[in-house]
Amino acid sequence: MSLTIEERPAPDRRLPRLRRGAAAVLTAMLLGTAGAALPAGAAHADTPARLVYFSDNVDNTLVAYDLVADRAAGTVAVGNMPRSLAISPDGSQVWVANEFSRSVSVVDTASLTVAATLSANSVPTAIAFSPDGTHAYIGDRVGSQNEIDVFDTSTLTVTGTIPLPYGATKLTPSADGKRLYAGVAGSVTVIDTATDTVTATIPTADNRAIGGLRTSPDGTRVYATNLNTGTLSVVDTTTNSLTDVIKIGQSAGSIALSPDGSHAYVTSGSSNLVALVDLTTLTVTGTIAVPGSPGAVLADPDGTRLYVSTGMGKMVVIDTATNTIVRSTATGSYPADMVFAPATATVTGLTPDHGTTAGGTTVTLTGSHLTGTTAVGFDGTPATNVTVVDDSTVTATTPAHTAGAVDVTLTAGNRTVPAGTYTYQKPAPTVTGLSPTRGPAAGGTTVTITGTDFTGTTAVAFGTTPATSFTVDSDTSITATAPDATAAGTVDITVTTPSGTSATGSADRYAYTRDTTKLTAQPLLLSITPGQLNINLKLSATLTDTTTGKPVPGASVKFTVATTTVCTATTDTTGTATCTGPCPVTAVLLNLGYTATYTGSPALEPATATAGLFRLG
Repeated sequence: MSLTIEERPAPDRRLPRLRRGAAAVLTAMLLGTAGAALPAGAAHADTPARLVYFSDNVDNTLVAYDLVADRAAGTVAVGNMPRSLAISPDGSQVWVANEFSRSVSVVDTASLTVAATLSANSVPTAIAFSPDGTHAYIGDRVGSQNEIDVFDTSTLTVTGTIPLPYGATKLTPSADGKRLYAGVAGSVTVIDTATDTVTATIPTADNRAIGGLRTSPDGTRVYATNLNTGTLSVVDTTTNSLTDVIKIGQSAGSIALSPDGSHAYVTSGSSNLVALVDLTTLTVTGTIAVPGSPGAVLADPDGTRLYVSTGMGKMVVIDTATNTIVRSTATGSYPADMVFAPATATVTGLTPDHGTTAGGTTVTLTGSHLTGTTAVGFDGTPATNVTVVDDSTVTATTPAHTAGAVDVTLTAGNRTVPAGTYTYQKPAPTVTGLSPTRGPAAGGTTVTITGTDFTGTTAVAFGTTPATSFTVDSDTSITATAPDATAAGTVDITVTTPSGTSATGSADRYAYTRDTTKLTAQPLLLSITPGQLNINLKLSATLTDTTTGKPVPGASVKFTVATTTVCTATTDTTGTATCTGPCPVTAVLLNLGYTATYTGSPALEPATATAGLFRLG
């Protein structure tokens, strides 16, 4: 069978032909260039939490149905008599097999338009995608020539052809994509996808059409329905042999599996029912009456609902917990085949939600259905190092951006969803120098701080004590007044902005030194009578912080005459200490003076003063 690729050629340009063995003609209806990759885009505005697509072979359309709003979200005209459908793993394309027009419509789900049409001389009967979405398989038949065509989905070109004895009515890949199973009259055909060759043919219960075909989640079984005999065949994929046949009804059509693979749901159009099959015991455990000749059946990924199309132009919703119909929706047409859109990614967390304008921050996005994530954007700028950790976690590295809050988005498949808000902040400030680097513990020293990213400074601290005052002179300079310290020693000067606090290091070290002090003692006139042994002396001294020129209150001053301690007093608010105490007359007469001593503190140097004791008369 010959294949022609049409490109809207210029006048008199002859169309190129491919070799025999290909099975489809590519007509680039909307792309304008044959073989061009289909564009990805954001989802159309009506994209709901859950979409199902069905082929309407009465109106010749593909319908996107919103299961949340319970209404059609949009339709697109396709070829004549659309039947089999397949949706790409990322949800960006639905391929529609149009039997009467002998074509396949490639529908872009973002815009819900036909992006390309694959036309052939044969009748397309079944479609499937490889699990990674890189290839599509189309089963077609014409007369005695039956085959499966292998398409490269990025170029829409045929890369291989697999001959079959009869036309394939159903196709399904293994979970790892290494095998493709084809439902061919009376058998399941096993195909090695690496070589595109048939490796086994497994007879089923009869030699008639296969109505449904599914692989188990663990890949150990293939289930095939035998349309005319109303049975379900069970194939062991490890031995490629038929192991069981289960009676369903007068006929057996479409199959859906529960998410855990424990049950199968099989439609029987002739019997107007859906059969519930326990796949552990391989027995029918119940039936659900569905009027109107049930056709296609889908199981919701969460396992709670079944969706069944009927010949009466309805879609029936079944609760799998009770096996009862909970809703019957008039579609206004006949849904021949149905496929679910992949679940839309949802982001519920972004950590951290802020970082520097330089970028380079690793953020973690959490949510659900994140496995297909291909991009994360910050205000439209792509993040780097996007890594899918699992279905609920993605990590990415922020790009550089100016300061401010920006919207974050995550793209999975062809849908871009909001992922929160991220605030870009200037880098935390740095301190690179001080002038001067030391000052008295009393504080009051004007210190010039140099560094980076000082704009927006909210605090300057000397150790743990806030600066008395500060002025941001520029993005690289701050003038601050040192607070008083409780002790001499070295502290780190730090600068704080909304982006953080500067790291400490040798460049920000400021040394507090003890203030120098001066003690001034007052001379005392006294009167001593003959024979007097002791005398009460009223002594006084004033302590001054000579660094600041201020009196020092609350300091302890000791008064001695020679080796005799007369008294100890605490300075008042004027820095004066005054006390009265007894002293031997002999000590007074021998020394004629006293000493006032202040021993100092962590913030003040010690001081000593002397004054005379003058005898009257």
